Amino acid sequence: MRKRNYSVILGNLGNTCDRFLSSGYKNQPSKAEMLKQAAAIEHVTGIELVGTWDVTVENTAEIKELLAENNLKCASIIVDHFAQKRWGRGALASPVPDIRKQAIEECVKMIDAAVTLDCDFVNLWPGQDGFDYPLATDYLEDRSNLLESIRECAKYAASKNVRLGLEFKMKEPRTHSYLARTADTLLYARESGYENVGVTIDTGHAFLAYENVGESIALLNLFGNRLFHMHFNDNHSSWDDDMIVGSVRLIEYFEMLYWLEKTGYNGWFSMDQYPYREDGAGAIRASVLFLYRLHTILDRVGMPQIEELLQRHDPVATSQFVLDNLIAN
Repeated sequence: MRKRNYSVILGNLGNTCDRFLSSGYKNQPSKAEMLKQAAAIEHVTGIELVGTWDVTVENTAEIKELLAENNLKCASIIVDHFAQKRWGRGALASPVPDIRKQAIEECVKMIDAAVTLDCDFVNLWPGQDGFDYPLATDYLEDRSNLLESIRECAKYAASKNVRLGLEFKMKEPRTHSYLARTADTLLYARESGYENVGVTIDTGHAFLAYENVGESIALLNLFGNRLFHMHFNDNHSSWDDDMIVGSVRLIEYFEMLYWLEKTGYNGWFSMDQYPYREDGAGAIRASVLFLYRLHTILDRVGMPQIEELLQRHDPVATSQFVLDNLIAN
């Protein structure tokens, strides 16, 4: 089986809290404990860290030691543009110049931290950059601010040989996000003018936007090979439920793994879910093993057989393929 790189967002192993119980349903382990849990999950070799939550300017050296102790690589740092009071009315797209400046500075800090941690990828999810009501914002101003902020971040990242991934989500915490779907996020990546800016697909965010992730992967490949990173979780399409991978979908996940292989994706397969009540390590392990099993089937079946199936354009043949290769195995 060809080797793939599986990673975990560190906070997924902790006391993930929902908006109804801010104290959460579980006890909060230490960073050291969570890293040990991650290292104990089969096939996991990488960790994603969230700025201010997991990694800061002050603790970068300590985090580097902990990663080395657990034989884990930093797969990505996610800049915290969503969980601080100052971003409440926007971060990279804020109409307030000083807030935009602070948001860019936050990104710069995490780029520097990534370099220290031997990581070449920083993820931007501008969750607070959007709007809630009609006739309540200037879309041209906000979107122009967002593009210019991305360019500033990209310029600095390029000087450090770091790539930036723009992660989209249709809604939450705002009712409308400026980076909402694959296509508009791809537009921002291309319009940035920097080759080190690409797109992160969070499968749950894509499902929420009623996207077919396989098609989204193909789209990003067709227009500049801009898929940089993948976050995996599942949901029921009406909300970002962040459930165990494969708990709702099977065929769509197999299809997306095919398209990742077809388009030459060589990035991380990173777990991003919020097991509010479930055992965190157990839920993440279930997700990793689900993807690993599908990768095993993909390698055994072989790309040519799937390519031939697609050329038939026959849903009946597809159903038989699923029965023969996914259900029976």
